[in-house]
Amino acid sequence: MASVQFKEATRVFPGAPSAAVDALDLTIDDGEFMVLVGPSGCGKSTSLRMLAGLEEITEGSVSIGDRDVTNVPPKDRDIAMVFQNYALYPHMSVADNMAFALKMQGVPKSERETRVAEAAKLLDITDMLARKPKALSGGQRQRVAMGRAIVRQPQVFCMDEPLSNLDAKLRVSTRTQIVSLQARLGVTTVYVTHDQVEAMTMGDRVAVLNRGVLQQVDKPMHLYHNPKNLFVAGFIGSPAMNLLKADVTEDGIKIGTRSVPLPPQTRSRIKGGVTVGVRPEAWHIVGPDEPGLPVTVLLVEELGSDAYLYGTSQDPRNDQEIVVRLDKKHDYQKGSTVLLATDAEHIHVFDTDSGDRLSG
Repeated sequence: MASVQFKEATRVFPGAPSAAVDALDLTIDDGEFMVLVGPSGCGKSTSLRMLAGLEEITEGSVSIGDRDVTNVPPKDRDIAMVFQNYALYPHMSVADNMAFALKMQGVPKSERETRVAEAAKLLDITDMLARKPKALSGGQRQRVAMGRAIVRQPQVFCMDEPLSNLDAKLRVSTRTQIVSLQARLGVTTVYVTHDQVEAMTMGDRVAVLNRGVLQQVDKPMHLYHNPKNLFVAGFIGSPAMNLLKADVTEDGIKIGTRSVPLPPQTRSRIKGGVTVGVRPEAWHIVGPDEPGLPVTVLLVEELGSDAYLYGTSQDPRNDQEIVVRLDKKHDYQKGSTVLLATDAEHIHVFDTDSGDRLSG
């Protein structure tokens, strides 16, 4: 096993106006499950392919363990890749698919069979070894692709959105299996996804990228509670954080008609316009005679144990959708108005121009 280190790693595609990955500095510890997440085009898959040797590094370097692999061919990097489309050979059996890379490496047949049998048992696909990929479901094919990676016993697993072709229910169960499997094997894993729920539930740490630039890397719940900037605040969380422009007062801010005092250290950092972030669960609904942010109800979404109210702010500065998590019995009708309030400890404050976090 080994750690992975990107040092100022940059990838500029010919003719592109900007870098696909711009000076990425990221260290992934030995045995860690690191998730790279961000919107389409943010550079996460390019970063993974740079690690795997499938994309040339324009500047900087990538190391696996103590070895600089920047100019090392993919086959010599001791990594195993799990792709989005599984990339199985249709004419080969499951066992042959899993053993193919070992065969190319000249591993003796007896050892190949042993490794395949061990991986198949681990993945509960022993009874599928004689089948062809066309006879398998999407989830079973994904496990075969995982098995093919496991038998190689690499230093690093590289996984590029391996669950994106599965249905929603199967994705939930399979991501649990992958996390459990990685913990048992202890192999350093770099996992790419655009789904921030996947990122939050799977990663030991999560690296958030946007337009080729690393925005923040941290443990999932620290990202959730302490986003570094407006992009991370709006991207991490489902439903997303509510982001609102707010007026600055002498001791704090004003949301709608409600003034909320802020700690002196936060207030002292405010130099210009501010945007405040409020998680859906941090709102509470107040009475009609109390100050608050008026919101017109568009929809109440019932999810069994949870319910979310979606509405439109009546504040002219924030004519946008607002999401509120409801935790009590409710009877809010479409078109009605509710008043929302929150407390200082639940507010995230950002500089509107720079996007930088000012609070806490």
